Amino acid sequence: MRRSLSRLACFVGAAAIAGCATPVRPPAAGYTLAGRMTVQVDGTPTSQARNLSAAFDLHGSPEQGRLDLSTPLGTTLAQARWSPGRVALLTPEGERLFTSLDELTREMLGQSLPLAALFDWLRGRPWPGAPSTPTGDAGFQQLGWVISLTRYAEGWVSARRETPPAVLVRAQLEHP
Repeated sequence: MRRSLSRLACFVGAAAIAGCATPVRPPAAGYTLAGRMTVQVDGTPTSQARNLSAAFDLHGSPEQGRLDLSTPLGTTLAQARWSPGRVALLTPEGERLFTSLDELTREMLGQSLPLAALFDWLRGRPWPGAPSTPTGDAGFQQLGWVISLTRYAEGWVSARRETPPAVLVRAQLEHP
């Protein structure tokens, strides 16, 4: 009897301690980056110049995520969502589906942007999916783009592609 009570007391004690423990949750897949972004696409003889300036929140990873674009007052301009087999753009006019992130950015800006690489570029590092070459200004070249990190400590990242039409992406991160 004494042994049974002892076991019961140990079991209740262990259960009480376990009940007080905070469960450890695995970190969420990907991460969130936020700030302001400007995208400028030069015009060509067959297309107009395009400019976009917006606050952004980039969530997730290149495989599954969301990019929210909004005005300085917080009005949602657009939300891109992607997951394996699905890429959607939600705007106040409704939802449109695309076959890839490249197609989505090409439709929005007239040129495709390497969103998969952007996740790493905004973190101040080359994307592991393609070779890169360091540049003299603490940046690197990758996928035909020159990424400048000279002001990264202040939260600034810029990516420039000179191949016509030239494209310039500038981002100021809230928390670099």
